[in-house]
Amino acid sequence: MPRLLALAPILLCAAALVLSLLCLFAGTNKTFLEDYSIVTLNTSRLGQSALNTSRSSDNPFISFIDNVTNTISSDINSDLNSFAKDLGLHDFYSAHLRDYCEGYYTPGPVPNATLSKHSIHKNVTACSNHTATFNFDPRAVLQRELNASGHSNINLTDLKWPEAIDKGLHALAAAQKATFVLYCVAIALIGLALLLAIVSVFFDGRISAFVNVLVDWLAFLAIGLASAIVTAVAVKASHVINHYGNSVGVSASKGGKFLILTWVATAVMLAASLVWCADCVVERKEPKRVRAGKGKGFGGEYENGRF
Repeated sequence: MPRLLALAPILLCAAALVLSLLCLFAGTNKTFLEDYSIVTLNTSRLGQSALNTSRSSDNPFISFIDNVTNTISSDINSDLNSFAKDLGLHDFYSAHLRDYCEGYYTPGPVPNATLSKHSIHKNVTACSNHTATFNFDPRAVLQRELNASGHSNINLTDLKWPEAIDKGLHALAAAQKATFVLYCVAIALIGLALLLAIVSVFFDGRISAFVNVLVDWLAFLAIGLASAIVTAVAVKASHVINHYGNSVGVSASKGGKFLILTWVATAVMLAASLVWCADCVVERKEPKRVRAGKGKGFGGEYENGRF
């Protein structure tokens, strides 16, 4: 007789597998779950502190601004984002598990009297090549774009980029790489748990339930640990960037959608393991077997209807 109780873990494991795969592949191109990032870096106001320095400075960024303002009639502070674009920088950089994406805020990066915050949307223009051990390094990314746009004479030091951000993110590099490995391990274990649950439909008994409990708990621990580490990375990275980058017009936000996705996958695997725990603990009563043609009467044994 099919084991109907196994249908629940099958559905739960399948859901956890899909959610975990979405976490792993989110943002691999600009149209696939790009808004499910771990951290989003906002550089639309980068250079604000350099702009406030003396115009007699030898800072090449100030010289660049002086040249641009010769052709711009509006106030320089209101058009700071135009300078960022002219420098070859993007408004935002979204860090994912295996790559990062970049783009601009449309119709503008900063809300004002005529532009509400809810009217601003992300226009993703490109994503980097995805790698297994991806580590988001904003300094390297920004400097590479400055060089590619023909402004190699300007470096992030000229833009007052805080070294404390680099140190803080460098401390999280190992955790970022470990997270990818943990997601791969979790996906493998969840896939194994799904296969065992399917097989267990046709096998009854506590041994199969115990094996499923063991594999499901391992999968739960793997995805739970991955979720915990990626949450710590998102929270710590956004805190470091906001704390030290506010003075230079740089901010960051942790990816709420990604965190919801990974923690739901964790909760689903916990539910699957609890179902198997219940199946393993509940006592199974075996039906009484009566041997055909033999039994006992009041006076003793009888066979074929005779004592």
